[in-house]
Amino acid sequence: MTRKLFVTTALPYANAAFHIGHMMEYIQADIWVRFQRMQRDEVDGQLAPRTVHFVGADDTHGTPIMIAAEKEGITPQAFVAKIAAGRAQYLDGFHIAFDNWYSTDSPENVELSQGIYRKLRDAGLIQTKIVPRFYDPVKGMFLADRNIKGECPVCHAKDQYGDNCEVCGAAYQPTELINPFSVFTNATPILKDSEQYFFKLSDPRCYEFLKEWLNTPGRLQPEMVNKVSEWLGESGEKLADWDISRDAPYFGIPIPDAPGKFFYVWLDAPVGYLASLKNYCEKQGIDFNELLNDPATEQIHFIGKDIVSFHLLFWPAMLKFAGHPVIDKLKVNVHGHLTVNNEKMSKSRGTGISPLRYLNLGMNPEWLRYYIAFKLNSKVEDLDFTGEDFVARVNSDLIGKYVNIASRCAGFIAKKFDGKLAASLSDGAQGWIKRALVTADGVERQASIAANFEAREFGKALREIMEIADITNQYVDENKPWILAKDEAKIAELHDVCTAALILFRQLTTLLSPVLPGVAANVAKFLNDEKLVWADTDVASGAVSQAMLGRTIGAYSHLMTRVDAKMIEELFDAPPAATPAATAASTTASTTIGTAAAPAPATGIEELAPEIKIDDFVKIDLRIAKIVNCEHVDGSDKLLRLTLDVGEGRHRNVFSGIKSMYKPEDLVGKLTVLVANLAPRKMKFGVSEGMVLAASAADEKANPGIYILNPWPGAEPGMRIR
Repeated sequence: MTRKLFVTTALPYANAAFHIGHMMEYIQADIWVRFQRMQRDEVDGQLAPRTVHFVGADDTHGTPIMIAAEKEGITPQAFVAKIAAGRAQYLDGFHIAFDNWYSTDSPENVELSQGIYRKLRDAGLIQTKIVPRFYDPVKGMFLADRNIKGECPVCHAKDQYGDNCEVCGAAYQPTELINPFSVFTNATPILKDSEQYFFKLSDPRCYEFLKEWLNTPGRLQPEMVNKVSEWLGESGEKLADWDISRDAPYFGIPIPDAPGKFFYVWLDAPVGYLASLKNYCEKQGIDFNELLNDPATEQIHFIGKDIVSFHLLFWPAMLKFAGHPVIDKLKVNVHGHLTVNNEKMSKSRGTGISPLRYLNLGMNPEWLRYYIAFKLNSKVEDLDFTGEDFVARVNSDLIGKYVNIASRCAGFIAKKFDGKLAASLSDGAQGWIKRALVTADGVERQASIAANFEAREFGKALREIMEIADITNQYVDENKPWILAKDEAKIAELHDVCTAALILFRQLTTLLSPVLPGVAANVAKFLNDEKLVWADTDVASGAVSQAMLGRTIGAYSHLMTRVDAKMIEELFDAPPAATPAATAASTTASTTIGTAAAPAPATGIEELAPEIKIDDFVKIDLRIAKIVNCEHVDGSDKLLRLTLDVGEGRHRNVFSGIKSMYKPEDLVGKLTVLVANLAPRKMKFGVSEGMVLAASAADEKANPGIYILNPWPGAEPGMRIR
């Protein structure tokens, strides 16, 4: 029976561009998919190709997108379409080949989500309760879980969302958060009663199913089985019912027979995997239901460790009791995060990596594909990126070991033999090929490499591939074709050596092709292959050599350049610009690979003002202020309207000419410094009750930066600066 694979990844929320974490997940899934597409299964004595459907989508629903669309004066659908239009440059740029990219705001997702809900309702697993929900008194609306932040009630990590903790993975109700606040206005939410719809995860049926499902061999990694088993408890006592509804106004899928109620985004988002597959099947003329019910069909899902509570508790239980056939064929591959220098990525520390900047710098996407693959294994471990290691790994393996083989041998075939490989090989050459491709105990390396790719042990697979490259380079070094080429008496030996080396190079390329699809395509063209086939890596059948002997190959052109370390210095996100004084102080810092370069001194710094006495200074009342809201000012190209909490029990309205430097949403929740005893000033747009302090150069045309002051964490609104 040939395998039929339905492969999915986490859906990115459609309110921002892809970040490097998305690329890490999509690259590993794409590598696994490309490997699977090269495999064949035996059916009635014949080998048949595996069927692989690789689909993704944008996660489009929820209050954040609704609010963002409001700010831009467009519909949520238009806002999502704008984000979706930018996806291709990332996916194509890193050779990530989804078969279908769709949206959770689709007819298919409405149909499937509402159908699943009705089946859960009919099974007695939906109930309504009057519950207190958080309400933003400033915004005047109920808050979705992801619109609330606070301290995790389990591990006490700060700045966590209202549905689950990204640090410890715990799932909870937003009302359990410690010191909650609205992400829109920073206001402390109040509780208001609302009728909500719940999926009864606490039902004993759910516990019995999840316990069996999680412990099915091969379903997911052992460490995840242990973690989720802790959430289940001994008899399901830790399982709480799941609030699946949200109140209008809300951008989402309406709950059937419940006016003014919508599905919580985490219900319809996982259904989006099926919706994208259904859409793809309709385009390809495939029977969607027949595919899902086929015993040969499996769903393989790649997901980050921060959102496993939804994908290993709610999602499988929801699918099971809705009678969906995919649940019995679902395997979940959980991975860790991408860190930089063993720290969580942070723009403020200059350790954020922009995938688009990577491409715009002209960095080869296959460098990153290889580096990520080399670091990946099947465990739930974080993958660390360091600049020095990246440069060393790519230049050593891909240039020094792999590409080096072709660059040292292909030219001789073209110059000396009109591009034609030898028709046969000496015993010595055949012995080296076997030595490279078969271990000392007689096991073909391609078999263990294939097993490692299958198990997502990409690092192990690549290490073994590089062992083949090492042996091949040793063969070339010992036979020295550049010396043989100088002796006409050894021309046949030169032909033999270069042919054997290129046969091994083709073998290496085939094994590397899931990781380096662009290079593999160029090599196939150079070697006159229609495509590279995994079956040709079989040593016992003789396919390795026979496919190449006597073949005429094309002209060799350079396949890949070395990484320039200077590129790494430009890659990382620069930290926010400092004040002139801080900038000047920072110029003494050294620059290392993997960190942002120290900024140059600012220009146009004005001279110090005349000396004052302490009595003059204390007349100015400087206070810590918290920006609880920020918005554009209609009719002004320079001003933003700030709503400030200065610890007075009321909010102040202040206009500030910083629009050229800051987006309103980036300032909300930040601390700054306010001249609090400045007389109110009546302006065209309203009354400004103070002045926010900012730094700038004397000549703002030559050096146009304007930087508001941002106190250290720990300062509180109303504190006086002395």
